[in-house]
Amino acid sequence: MKILDRYILTTFIKTFFPLFIIIMFILLLQTIWLFISELAGKDLDFSVIIKFLTFATPRLIPMILPLTILLTSIMIFGNFAENYEFAAMKSSGISLQRAMRTLSVFMFFLGIGAFLFSNTVIPSSEKRFINLRRNIVKVKPAMVITPNQFNDLGDINIKVAEKYGDNDEFLRDIIIHKKGVRPGNFTVIKAMDGELRGNINSNLVTLILNDGNYYDEIHQNSPQKRKKLPFAKAQFKQYVLNIDLSSLDNVDMDEQQYSKGYNMLNVNELKNEIDSLSEQVNTDLKNMRFEIDRRIGFEGINRNIKVDTVQKTANDTLVLENYFDIPKKIQIYEIASSNTDGVLRRLDNTKSDQDFKKRALNKYEMSLHDKYALGISCILLFFVGAPLGAIIRKGGLGLPIVIGVVLFLTYHFIGIFAKNSAEEGGVPPFVGSWLSTFVIFPLSIFLTHRATTDQGIFNLDAIIQPIKKIFAKRSSKPKK
Repeated sequence: MKILDRYILTTFIKTFFPLFIIIMFILLLQTIWLFISELAGKDLDFSVIIKFLTFATPRLIPMILPLTILLTSIMIFGNFAENYEFAAMKSSGISLQRAMRTLSVFMFFLGIGAFLFSNTVIPSSEKRFINLRRNIVKVKPAMVITPNQFNDLGDINIKVAEKYGDNDEFLRDIIIHKKGVRPGNFTVIKAMDGELRGNINSNLVTLILNDGNYYDEIHQNSPQKRKKLPFAKAQFKQYVLNIDLSSLDNVDMDEQQYSKGYNMLNVNELKNEIDSLSEQVNTDLKNMRFEIDRRIGFEGINRNIKVDTVQKTANDTLVLENYFDIPKKIQIYEIASSNTDGVLRRLDNTKSDQDFKKRALNKYEMSLHDKYALGISCILLFFVGAPLGAIIRKGGLGLPIVIGVVLFLTYHFIGIFAKNSAEEGGVPPFVGSWLSTFVIFPLSIFLTHRATTDQGIFNLDAIIQPIKKIFAKRSSKPKK
């Protein structure tokens, strides 16, 4: 390696790694602030917090790495141009392409490394991160109760409108669904307010409810009695409910229960999941068509009738009044109405299920393309930042940082909007993952061309000079 190549590569690396660490530290602080409610007040060991931060760090790399490459490229090549080092290179016969050659090779291998990292390290860390968050929630169940949503606590599901008090032990507007052998919400308890009481030496949490109602739907084996919908209802001034939390005493922070998320799989696993989910979607549609055809009797309509032998008539010859009496007509109408309602419900359920599965399928496909797009975007952002730094001829932490952040935010927001649209099916998942990369590709070509030909970003002379000539001609004409 020549001295110049070594100098450019060493300068780039010396700026790249400190900037990478600074950006990672900033985003890691933002992550801690985002999940502070899951960590604070749970008496977690320091090792658990270190695990949490360690598993959260790799998921930030797809944002940190492209931003660091863009900022470093602008700063380094801006310094070279500001200190007239490019002028010295050009006087020695070294062009900008030649100066960028070593870093281009470095970026190529860095892009491959980014793909391998997103295919191996990120899925593994994301799997551990999600499972660790779920295990942390089990450590202090009182913290699980989130207002205005149902929370699973022992053998009940509880929803509260508000928590207050020094330790959030007082609850207001409480709704409880007790779990039972039968699936469903058959026992409901509502109370105006309540209080949670616990003892560190006991596995029981006492929930004291005030001014409420107890409703229990009674199960009957007889179909005739079941139609009467029997239930028991009671009103209480105070009701004490003991919740057993013994199963939450020993929580294994390394337990791995969830491993099927779209961001927890590598390329091969994503392809298998996409194939199986696509096949499942097609099978569900096929089964839905078959069930509807069977319910309306579509297959048996022309079973015993030859279409060619049926004569065409001007009027409808099937008149119910001529064949059935009033009770039979009512029965036929009720059966038809019931079948129609069943078909409509089946269509609505299938549509909602298909929308959910297609949204999940779009996420899996975007996750697959994101792994390839990360490496390509790292290379393209280098070819945006390096020529831009050479054009603006300004290094340091001032103007280059501002320009780089604006460019990256534009690139990042385009990617977010495209992914949100692709998740809802507005655009194909391929476009959602690659749109931001497609946008910076022509920009990298444009900036590289302008920098290598010693031109600015915009050539204003081509617009200003014709205007000046017009005014010069008019001013030079002799007055009559």
